[in-house]
Amino acid sequence: MVWYKVGAMDETPGKSGLAHFLEHLMFKGTKKIAPGDFSKIIARQGGTDNAFTSQDFTAYHQTIASDRLELVMRMEADRMQNLILDDTNVLFERDVVMEERRSRFENDPAAMLSVKVDEALYRNHPYHKPIIGWTQEIEALTTEDALAFYRRHYAPNNAILVVAGDVTTETLRPLAEKIYGNIPPREVHQTFVPEEPAETTARRVTMRSTEVRQPSFLRRYTAPNQKMAMAGEAQAVEVLAAILGNGGTSRLYLELVVKQKLAAGVSVRYDPMARGPAAFSIYAIPTPDVGIEAIEAAIEAELEKLIEKGVTETETTHAINQLQAAATYARDSLDTGAQTIGAALASGYAIEDVEQWPERIGAVTARDVHAAAKRVLRIETSVTGHLLPEEPTTPQSGDTP
Repeated sequence: MVWYKVGAMDETPGKSGLAHFLEHLMFKGTKKIAPGDFSKIIARQGGTDNAFTSQDFTAYHQTIASDRLELVMRMEADRMQNLILDDTNVLFERDVVMEERRSRFENDPAAMLSVKVDEALYRNHPYHKPIIGWTQEIEALTTEDALAFYRRHYAPNNAILVVAGDVTTETLRPLAEKIYGNIPPREVHQTFVPEEPAETTARRVTMRSTEVRQPSFLRRYTAPNQKMAMAGEAQAVEVLAAILGNGGTSRLYLELVVKQKLAAGVSVRYDPMARGPAAFSIYAIPTPDVGIEAIEAAIEAELEKLIEKGVTETETTHAINQLQAAATYARDSLDTGAQTIGAALASGYAIEDVEQWPERIGAVTARDVHAAAKRVLRIETSVTGHLLPEEPTTPQSGDTP
């Protein structure tokens, strides 16, 4: 996997979607590889490949037999420095991205709700832009925009190579130095990231769509990432997320799904390894005939109870065990382990942050979780989103009933 330390948050204002657009264009070829042939070559070698863009980074990955590793590394090194673009393939791919936006976001109300909530949550930070970009800005992206972004961010001194599988450090290091060591570094421009203002007012977003059959509830709070947090706080927030919404024994699942039968599903998510301010998200889908207000009231009641009374040591220990087991499983999986390490390194963290995470999680106490809840679960730092069916239009006077 090759990870570039550049994502949607690094785009120039007015150029939203450029990082994701360039990810598409990286398959358009070099002098050595014809447009569209990169993936075909990997497939002919019995492998698979793909790429993805986040707010924080862009990653390109292949799964291939170990005796084909050098070939893939040379292909990645080639497109790191020799990408060729012209207006024909750029404009074609721009249309592809526009269609992707329509199919994955404009026709997916839940995805659009998430985008709208982020727009409200991050007023000043570039996280408020959708990764895929805003329509009018994607339509204006040019070949020169893509090449300028490529020249500014795609270089060996702004990339991380992660290899997992049947290979040793003794073999890999000299190979990497031979292949990537002669690529000239580039001056990497650091992205200016404005600070978020202190929030004093809760915000709400309501979206209606004819595509919605069942409403959904989404609340996001701003939360500290590991660098912003006090010692041990990010781990406590992660344990809090597990206690509230990780699986069938979590508080919100037991209360909303099992006991009150208000929700068909509920989940809680927190990513402590973000480059910018993190988000603590609560998502729930009500059962048929249950109003969104009832779901929100039940969630509010559980959050208030937790903030007032805290959590038990038993709950804390159970959540810690869940998280540590998940970390162990991730290490046992080549793909998941490589992605975990790559994402952390590309976001500015160290390998030690990944390796020591289970131990740090194990040090969290019920008191730590209670303190984290009181800091993070403040309504004034939140955005609440409701996704609802389109209201039926009221017949006008004279209309046929």
